[in-house]
Amino acid sequence: MIAEPPVSYKGTAMFSHLPHSYTAIVTGAGGGIGHAIVHALLKSSRLGRLIAISRDKSLNFDDARVTTLSLDLTQEGDRHRLKQSLGDQSVHLLFNAIGTLHDEQLSIWPEKHLEQLSADALAHLMHVNASTPILLIAALTASLQGKHPVIVASLSARVGSINDNGFGGWYSYRASKAAHNMLMKTAAIELARLNKRSIVLCLHPGTADTPLSQPFQARVPQGKLFSPAFVAQCLVDVIAKRTPEDTGSFWDWSGKPIEW
Repeated sequence: MIAEPPVSYKGTAMFSHLPHSYTAIVTGAGGGIGHAIVHALLKSSRLGRLIAISRDKSLNFDDARVTTLSLDLTQEGDRHRLKQSLGDQSVHLLFNAIGTLHDEQLSIWPEKHLEQLSADALAHLMHVNASTPILLIAALTASLQGKHPVIVASLSARVGSINDNGFGGWYSYRASKAAHNMLMKTAAIELARLNKRSIVLCLHPGTADTPLSQPFQARVPQGKLFSPAFVAQCLVDVIAKRTPEDTGSFWDWSGKPIEW
């Protein structure tokens, strides 16, 4: 059951770090959280242009500020196409919502025991959850570097925290998100040299009511299953409160820092 606490939704009116008419990119815009993030950003008059990227060719947000692109960013060719479409145009906000936990077609499920580990599953989750986000940032470096303000926010997961791992299991997902976090932290260091106004963040969204979490929702504690819209509102507020001094940090949906 979804039971959400009240949230003070100030993020869409703020983003004081970004200029008026800023340019945003949201990847995974056809998924639950990515789709909700697009709608959350569209509530702000500060937004100038939003590029919503998804493999879903029918994606439509019915807003003149939105350009939808049908791309599979796990593939190098589509990352290159995105890079070419932007040229050296500045990007102010990059929100990455691409990620995977299970895939019925590929017979991928979170492992409970060592003997369930599969090299193919491990490689797939590493590719989608860790390699794709950092290769996307690499492809868009020309649009992120410079003197303009930049926020790069990428969805992670609390289970990617090594210090917080007290239960074990979920080997591939945990490892891929831990790798994601290290790559984002490392990118934050380089981007700070290329753009002193950059902010790179890893974000834990909590458990949202999406296809990713659906097989596991029965185990979610009462009041801890959130709607994508609620999660998006919370994450936008978390992002809006960060400064360049916070770059390379890891936050949960409620604004609390998470140990690496």
